[in-house]
Amino acid sequence: MSAATLLTSLFQYKAWASKELFVCLMGLGEGYASDRHTGILILNHAHIVDCIFAANLERKKRGYAESGTAEVPALSELFNAVKKTDSWYIDYVSRLSSQGLEETIDFTFTDGALGRMSREEMLAHVITHSGYHRGEVGRIISQLSIARPRDIFTGYLHKVQPTRRERP
Repeated sequence: MSAATLLTSLFQYKAWASKELFVCLMGLGEGYASDRHTGILILNHAHIVDCIFAANLERKKRGYAESGTAEVPALSELFNAVKKTDSWYIDYVSRLSSQGLEETIDFTFTDGALGRMSREEMLAHVITHSGYHRGEVGRIISQLSIARPRDIFTGYLHKVQPTRRERP
């Protein structure tokens, strides 16, 4: 398996896990408004970082000066934005060559610090960063004694390819 193939699969998993989590948050009753709001703040931050790194990958000016926003988006608005960004990443990764993945890009973090990473490293950062924050929101949901979505790569692989559970 190539790095591009693995990254494509990981970004497809990210999109699936994000959808599952957003659906769960949308299902929380009014008694959980504060917890839902905290989840939105966390997921909004993760989304903004996704957008910042997408701009870095394309060597474009990013649209954000910070890794959060002053206004908190509505849950449905954020969900639509995340779906769009997840689709962008899936398409982007599927078009990269191994040379493109290895290419190093200089950029500036939102705090002004200089950075240099390969595209492959940036993509790995986006995957791990979003997983960390989905886990934060999942933990909030668990503390409410509500079943949270299973955010597990192996679970995703076996759901989309059930034949992986079969033996010849």
